[in-house]
Amino acid sequence: MHIEPEVVTGAKLVLSYGTAAGAAAYTAKTAMDSVREKGVVPFAGGAVVATALTFVFFQVFPHFPVGVSEVHLILGSTLFLLFGVAPAAAGLALGLLAQGMFFAPIDLPQYTMNVTTLLVPLFMVSALAKRIIAPNTAYVDLTYVQALKLSTAFQAGVVGWVAFWAIYGQGFAASNIAAVASFGGAYMMVILIEPLVDLAVLAAAKTLRDFAGSALFTKRLTQTAAE
Repeated sequence: MHIEPEVVTGAKLVLSYGTAAGAAAYTAKTAMDSVREKGVVPFAGGAVVATALTFVFFQVFPHFPVGVSEVHLILGSTLFLLFGVAPAAAGLALGLLAQGMFFAPIDLPQYTMNVTTLLVPLFMVSALAKRIIAPNTAYVDLTYVQALKLSTAFQAGVVGWVAFWAIYGQGFAASNIAAVASFGGAYMMVILIEPLVDLAVLAAAKTLRDFAGSALFTKRLTQTAAE
């Protein structure tokens, strides 16, 4: 999902500064809510682990160029289900930054676009979870259909933002549209894989309920909203 260099250039980059600033502001709000609810240490601990996992997703997991960008297995819904929206957002932003700084500095000028592409879909997942997961259901008890909906929301958001940046930067030329379409098609594989990963992780958390119930993870992982 990295926006390639030269896709968006010049004055057009200003828009990405605004979208990233908005995403950062909302992340700050969710972080303050998380700190008030659980304290600084649990939030920071979750953010650190989410950062490390995001770095692994981008740098270690297999990834390959398709069309206008690269296909990565970015387990955004998994991070959300484990840590909650605030630590997951911080982890995605910091993990992406670390990967760029140490391994792909060519991606740093596109960081504001890339971080927008990650965070806004995560916020969509958080909003969707409130609608499709009953208050009396812990995340470890999600069904495949629920996990699929969350994963689809995240990955569709990523594809949508990549398509937006590509068309915003390069227009509606047939070659550009074809490249966007091939990228979106490749992400279907990720949409099929991620729910299975989510369920496997949640099954492990259910088995290790005492560990998963620690302050490092969101309390909804093993508890209902009423508990």
